[in-house]
Amino acid sequence: MTNIRLIILGSGTSIPLPYRASPSIVMIREDNAVLFDMGPGTLRQLARIGISSNRIEHIFITHFHADHTADLIHFLFVTRNPSVFEARRPFLITGPTGLKGFIKDLQESYRGWLDIPSPLMEIEELDPGKPEKRSYKNFDVRTQALGHTPNSLAYRVYHGDDRSFVYSGDTGFCEEIVTFSKEADVLILECSFPDGEAVEGHLTPSQAGRVATLANVKKLVLIHFYPEVLRVDIAGQCRGSYQGELVLGRDMLEIVL
Repeated sequence: MTNIRLIILGSGTSIPLPYRASPSIVMIREDNAVLFDMGPGTLRQLARIGISSNRIEHIFITHFHADHTADLIHFLFVTRNPSVFEARRPFLITGPTGLKGFIKDLQESYRGWLDIPSPLMEIEELDPGKPEKRSYKNFDVRTQALGHTPNSLAYRVYHGDDRSFVYSGDTGFCEEIVTFSKEADVLILECSFPDGEAVEGHLTPSQAGRVATLANVKKLVLIHFYPEVLRVDIAGQCRGSYQGELVLGRDMLEIVL
């Protein structure tokens, strides 16, 4: 059985912290490297673990907020560098409806400096209004719309032996994320603010625990920590609603699936 490695590149948010980068996760299986979100600094985080940008074959975007997408600018710009471009294999960027327009707007803003020929870069849009299942190299993906924005998607990734993990992106508590995460081996879930200080569209530790309990997941990994939640006992608040395996995410944490 081939190991699937998940490395949290960024466990933080839009608020700059010296020890928590903005959201991004890399999935590694054999020589295949796949990104989920690209917050600012993602490529530098990849470099720290020895993965160059030209190894990235696929990028999944959950939604278009800057803390989840800003390093797309860096990624497209470095891809144009002649030393990178000549050796670059084709890559695919997948995200919700509006992704093509989002990238086109970036390219127009930078006046051609982010333009990549279409045989090298493909863009794939998935309709949040219609849950989809797609097959890619060595894995399958299902999607689920979430209400954080009108174009927010969660991803559930399956491997050939039915191992699966869920990456929520940003979300508040909802039945959709519970149903979507049922019986997952790993649920990587946002946990933004403390209990008693809930913000719409985000989860508190006890809400995240409740999602994991109702979904009966094997392991819950919490990320997307704002400074407010880092000042409290996150695990203690989560344990009020979840008794399963719990991991408080940190940058460069590796999870083997």
